[in-house]
Amino acid sequence: MQFNLNDKVCMVGGTVFGILPNIPPDDLIVTIIMAFVGALVSFIASMLFKYLAKLFKNKK
Repeated sequence: MQFNLNDKVCMVGGTVFGILPNIPPDDLIVTIIMAFVGALVSFIASMLFKYLAKLFKNKK
C-alpha cells in the first residue's frame, strides 16, 4: 500500500495530537528547555573544537 504525502501528514498529525493531551505541561516545558540547552552546548562545543583544530593545525 502506497501512502502519499497527505496520508503521512494526517497520520503524524493524528498521532501527535493524540499523544499531546496526555503529556503534562510541566514536562513539556522542561523538555523544551533541556532541548534548547543541549543544542546550545553542542553548538558551543563544536565551535570550540573547530577553533582548537585550527589552532593545532597552524602550529605545525
